[in-house]
Amino acid sequence: MIFADMPTHEAEGAILVHSLRAGEITFKKGRVLSASDIAALASAQVARVTAVRLEASDVPEDEAAAALAAALAGSNTRLAAPFTGRANLFAEADGVLIYDPARLDAINLIDEALTVAILAPYETVTARQMIGTVKVIPFAAPRVSLDAAVALAAEDTALVSVAPFTPQKVGLVATTLASLKDSTLNKTRTILDARLSAMGSHITHEIRPPHTESDIAAAVSSLIKEGCSPVLVIGASAITDRRDVVPAGIVASGGAIDHFGMPVDPGNLMLLAHHGTVPVLGLPGCARSPALNGFDWVLARLLANVPVTRGDIMRMGAGGLLKEISTRPQPREGKPSPKPSAPRVAAIVLAAGKSSRMGALNKLTAEVEGRAMVARAVEAAHASGAAPVIVVTGHESELVRAALKDGPVRFTHNPDYADGLSTSLRTGAKALPEGLDAVLVCLGDMPDISSDHITRLIAAFDPDEGRTICVPTFAGKRGNPVLWGAAYFAELQTLKGDTGAKHLIGEHADAVCEVPMPDDASLRDIDTPDELAARLGK
Repeated sequence: MIFADMPTHEAEGAILVHSLRAGEITFKKGRVLSASDIAALASAQVARVTAVRLEASDVPEDEAAAALAAALAGSNTRLAAPFTGRANLFAEADGVLIYDPARLDAINLIDEALTVAILAPYETVTARQMIGTVKVIPFAAPRVSLDAAVALAAEDTALVSVAPFTPQKVGLVATTLASLKDSTLNKTRTILDARLSAMGSHITHEIRPPHTESDIAAAVSSLIKEGCSPVLVIGASAITDRRDVVPAGIVASGGAIDHFGMPVDPGNLMLLAHHGTVPVLGLPGCARSPALNGFDWVLARLLANVPVTRGDIMRMGAGGLLKEISTRPQPREGKPSPKPSAPRVAAIVLAAGKSSRMGALNKLTAEVEGRAMVARAVEAAHASGAAPVIVVTGHESELVRAALKDGPVRFTHNPDYADGLSTSLRTGAKALPEGLDAVLVCLGDMPDISSDHITRLIAAFDPDEGRTICVPTFAGKRGNPVLWGAAYFAELQTLKGDTGAKHLIGEHADAVCEVPMPDDASLRDIDTPDELAARLGK
């Protein structure tokens, strides 16, 4: 990769290193300078630019990030489209994050151009949560380094996976003493139920025997006969030794002790045992509290069918200090910080227009490669993961609905469709559900927009980095669909006229992110019989 300060007239095809503002021109870093860009810069009297040129041995940043992320992504993970050299990985299920930290380190040691960041191993994750990111630091990565990283990431099996939680029949033994109140036992049950419910399981059987070795043995045996696995034992008195009452009762039932204690605080006094193939846990006293403790780490693995060994327990000291300190907010102090997750993006497909330039035919119902034009738009939106997909109807709404009868869409009708495009945008925006991060505004008469075009827009969306309006471009021209962050939903509901939301793009220029597309599909809609005939090759 050649990094240089170069004369502007020699910079066509080079990648701009720093954002540049001159007169009315604003070019962001990473822009590939076109001939028209060079002419505009020359008109603005910009004589030199700092830019890079890629060499044959370089892999462009998005291509490199996508290749490495694809090699990393294992079961129950999803790869987002790359943007600005970054490709994110998301969980596809609630479960436990699995990977080998040593292998991750080996990948990150290959080349400074390639970086992979992943959540802590064995962390509990939820569906849609971001679990990792690949970032190419400069504008390209050396091919030889990328090939080495990809080979290591995919070695034997893909590095990163999520072990999903599966429903388990959990048994609970809660021993009693005269000094232990029923209210304490009931509260403990409620807290354990909440823990398990969050991971897709529940307590199917509970026994409350006296706190004696023989009674514990009988209770454990009974729960195992009922098919419970795992079995949890919480004593009325804390376990202080592997020969104490709770572990002795587990052994008397026919079980075996694997390990007592763990380098996690709170959670030190946890017991790991087994009875045949059934895991049996002696719980620390802190399990009666909803606060995070070492028991949570072990329970999550078991409910995701990830074996836990004595060695696993003894290696939990790194990050094992969980005690409340002033800089670590606890759940009872307020809502926990939100976890980074895939944005929740809906799609509005505008299908209300009169199609007047097409003549008698409603262009939205015209078939393109065997499917109605509007159906192709809806299918692309669905395939991108956008949900819900809301179709705004107006002119000949029955025909449009019939063309979409087999698709899972939501319809909303615009009775004022004849008053212009803005009325349909307003109608669609008002139909959006709560909790969305963004919406894609799609046109029903653009049959060549694919899910790939849409996922590129979604990948570019990042409110933290100021990218809240994402616009597709080809050869320097802006097209459709456009992705709008939730911050603009209110403005979309107040639009007027027949130009849609173009003026909002101008009013919020600093938030606009231009997303280069691989072809000109984002620039082509179909308005006339001649355009339709040309698209059909007639």
